[in-house]
Amino acid sequence: MGTIVVFENVSLDGVTQDPTAEEGFNREDWRAGLSPSDREEWANRLLDDVRGAQALLLGRRSYEFFAARYPYRTGEMADRMNGLPKFVVSAGLSDPGWNNSTVLDGDLVDEVSKLKNAMNGEIRVYASSQLVHTLMAHDLIDELRLAIFPLVIGAGNRLFDQTGNPKSVRSKPLRLVEVHTVGDSLTYVTYECV
Repeated sequence: MGTIVVFENVSLDGVTQDPTAEEGFNREDWRAGLSPSDREEWANRLLDDVRGAQALLLGRRSYEFFAARYPYRTGEMADRMNGLPKFVVSAGLSDPGWNNSTVLDGDLVDEVSKLKNAMNGEIRVYASSQLVHTLMAHDLIDELRLAIFPLVIGAGNRLFDQTGNPKSVRSKPLRLVEVHTVGDSLTYVTYECV
């Protein structure tokens, strides 16, 4: 059985939206304020993370973001991202162009549960905050890995959004597995969903 592991870049106030400033929501790439050594250490953390993945699970928008970039990149990170099986949750995407991609277009909870049962190893979720909200609400996430950037954004989509149905909001117990600094500025935290 596979495990679903979410890796997110988050601000101190929990915002996940547009950390690269490519969507136009943020004015500045979150990495811009990092020292070159911090940025390099963060990139190494991402590379180590993707090395441990057996597949990617992405929402449509995140899939399209990555699919527009990685097929044209080179290097170990690009090779790994391009080579992994990719599963995209979408009702509207019928013909994904990125190699090794499969669209999950049925009931999200059923499709992801089937995927989890069929896979061995870690199924990685990058970005895809709306997908993360649904997976969390249905107890499908096994682990959260957070790279916490030393920024307060103040607005934007958050990892733990409170805009859903208040009756469905319930506490989610987590167990701290790992915490350490990445360079001089970032904190890397791993929680197990219990």
